[in-house]
Amino acid sequence: MAKKSVPAPSPLTFDLPLSLLDKIETQRKRLGLASTSEVVRHALAEFDLAKFQSSTEDRRQISVRLPASDKAALAKVAKKQQVSLGEILRAAVDALPEKKAVEKKAVVKKGKK
Repeated sequence: MAKKSVPAPSPLTFDLPLSLLDKIETQRKRLGLASTSEVVRHALAEFDLAKFQSSTEDRRQISVRLPASDKAALAKVAKKQQVSLGEILRAAVDALPEKKAVEKKAVVKKGKK
């Protein structure tokens, strides 16, 4: 009977805040591990996946229409800041005041005399 081969580990890419990258490096040295992957595998082995609860809000993807000039400006800032467009858009929406909504000023069209 042929043996089932165990699949080789495959790369998994995800982003982390720099503080967690520092923690990984500190733990790698403290535990005498050879790589970041070993630290993450160790963390997963110690972590109770059954008790995991996300601390983030539910999300929904939306689509909005923006002028090409606004999209270009966003892309330029995103590239310079090395962040996603979504991160900038979330920050912009989050920065809106939560108190009274600012009413749109009514545009009154004056008739010709």
